[in-house]
Amino acid sequence: MTSRRDWTPEEDLLGFFGPDSVTWRVHADPVFSVGGLRALLLQALHPVAMDGVATFSAGFRTDPWPRLARTAAYVDTLTFGSRREAMRAVRRVRGLHRRLVGVEPRGGRAYRVDDPDLLLWVHCCEVDSLLDVARRAGVLAGDVDADRYVAEQVIAAVLVGCTEDDVPRTAAELAAYLEGMRPSLVVTPAARNACRLVLVPPMPAWVRFLTPAQPAWGTLAVLAFATLPGWARRMYAMPGLALTDVAATAGLRAFRQAILALPHRARRSPIVRAGYERVAAGLSA
Repeated sequence: MTSRRDWTPEEDLLGFFGPDSVTWRVHADPVFSVGGLRALLLQALHPVAMDGVATFSAGFRTDPWPRLARTAAYVDTLTFGSRREAMRAVRRVRGLHRRLVGVEPRGGRAYRVDDPDLLLWVHCCEVDSLLDVARRAGVLAGDVDADRYVAEQVIAAVLVGCTEDDVPRTAAELAAYLEGMRPSLVVTPAARNACRLVLVPPMPAWVRFLTPAQPAWGTLAVLAFATLPGWARRMYAMPGLALTDVAATAGLRAFRQAILALPHRARRSPIVRAGYERVAAGLSA
């Protein structure tokens, strides 16, 4: 999977997923951004994973934008980059993780940021979140597409360091994994702070008052929180954001239609656009 010697030029061109994959369909859609924020809120409920963020991303509390941008760029590159580009991104992330060790104060667990069980939690939260918003918004039509997406994402999990046999391969397995994790989840002070930061991130005054950034982000954040599983919303105990599931789904669909009205250049990152252009040029050559 990771050896360049095993790749044909066409496989390198298409990347690890390719334009016929469900992954490209989900990750290129406007609701991807909502799913990404939902994943962060869900990931924060694991006390050890959250301690890793709080300990090793201290700047996130005062200026979250660089870390959010790096995370989005990594997922975009892994999805839409060539295999060589994706592997460069994977090696960079794994190299950073490898050096980070800590002790979670609540339970006293010593951990490495790249412990397979922590990587699996982060992976499953991301896949569940992106899958949930895609299904609600109508990006995916049924269970077959949902299972294909979860199965395709096993590649992403293994590349970042998860143990392959532990990674869910169907939507049902993914749901069972999350259900099994619920007894070990808790809203620590760090998790509550992270939630507030996602919902109301710091912005320079001129951005907040002279641009539409704050209301636009507010829409994303409220939709992300509202689409969390009910048990996760109850753990955070923020009744002011408790939209019904019906209202959350309606809001998500309205958001998607509004963004789809924009040209591709305005709603897709440069990495996503480059992936489509690279594949189109390569296949027509």
